[in-house]
Amino acid sequence: MIAAAIFFSTLAGTAQAATDFGEGVNRDYLVPVSTLMDSPEDYLENTVTIEGTIVGVCEHRGCWMTIASDKRFQTLRIKVKDGEMVFPLTARGKKALATGKLQALRYDLEQTREIKAHYAKEAGEAFDPASVTEAMTMYQLVPTGVSILD
Repeated sequence: MIAAAIFFSTLAGTAQAATDFGEGVNRDYLVPVSTLMDSPEDYLENTVTIEGTIVGVCEHRGCWMTIASDKRFQTLRIKVKDGEMVFPLTARGKKALATGKLQALRYDLEQTREIKAHYAKEAGEAFDPASVTEAMTMYQLVPTGVSILD
């Protein structure tokens, strides 16, 4: 009897609780972040689901999270309209799944320089605007559903 109680309490402890946002997550559309980032234009405006560890959360409004890829040093940002979903700062380090559409943010050369200057300033690094010679495109997932696993 005691062994059975220990067994079932161990099983109960293995189930992960989740904090869900939006319409829910659809695992049928699961695509590794690295696959998306290898050919992002192939996935634009298609419904996809990503999975990974949360490595960053917007500290002001909780309107974005950064998810680590299955490929080292690669991430993808999840972005919602302010107030649509509010991701908690405590989500950092937890695993998440998100279903939504991949979006391209295309910047001209001047915008690219401003963005890179901002990143350098945040990192405390020197920045030479002349070093930026090409406009950039950034990609983000606009989710319809997110699940943060506890």
